[in-house]
Amino acid sequence: MSVQEIAVVVGATGAMGAVISKRLAATGLKVLAVARKADALDSLVATTPNVVACTADISNDSSIDAIKAALDAPVRMVVHGPGVATAGGVLVAPTAAVVDAVNIKVGGIMRLVRAVDEKLVRGSRLVAIGGHYGSEPNPWAATAGVGNAALTNLMRQYSWAYGPRGITAHVVQPGPADTERLRRIATDRAARAGITVEAALDEYRAESALGALTTPEQVAWAIALLLAPEADALAGSTLFMDAGRRKGMA
Repeated sequence: MSVQEIAVVVGATGAMGAVISKRLAATGLKVLAVARKADALDSLVATTPNVVACTADISNDSSIDAIKAALDAPVRMVVHGPGVATAGGVLVAPTAAVVDAVNIKVGGIMRLVRAVDEKLVRGSRLVAIGGHYGSEPNPWAATAGVGNAALTNLMRQYSWAYGPRGITAHVVQPGPADTERLRRIATDRAARAGITVEAALDEYRAESALGALTTPEQVAWAIALLLAPEADALAGSTLFMDAGRRKGMA
């Protein structure tokens, strides 16, 4: 009887993480859902087959041992998708908030990879969810911009470090996603501009060639595609899922 391989999803109880967890569980993988709040994890586990809970804080080194202890089979994929706090623009954001964003984004994936390293096999995927502002700097998004830019650099390093073992690293970079978190950001944008929240959301939509926001379901679809052996060709690359926001060629 074959062993059921594992997908580890950090940030599994968030709006995007929960959808990703369900999608990966539907592929037949056992999903180790990692988050800080046990009650939210219990709710996810209760409603999704093939999902087990691991309560851990990825911003702390204690998460390494917590995740490692929960692994009992080869790890086919890891998905690092915790959110960071919105703390305003680069002129006003507290330095502590920017440092915290880097700790969660960069330090978090380093802890996750160290926890799973011994269980990785040829064809395993290391996936980090970044964000549009990591490649398109915006003076109003200091934490997301700095944290996600650093994350992209780190994942390129992992691509070279793990390539000889047949393990690939990827960044999935959505544009603004249609979630409650974006609505909170839109509320701040609306207050600055003196417009309604819905008008602020329309402005986000208008920044896309399609006039659309990215959905968690679209992000989950792309991550599941990376399970295919053909995805080796995407090693070290960034998948831009921004509905046509990028204007630059690079």
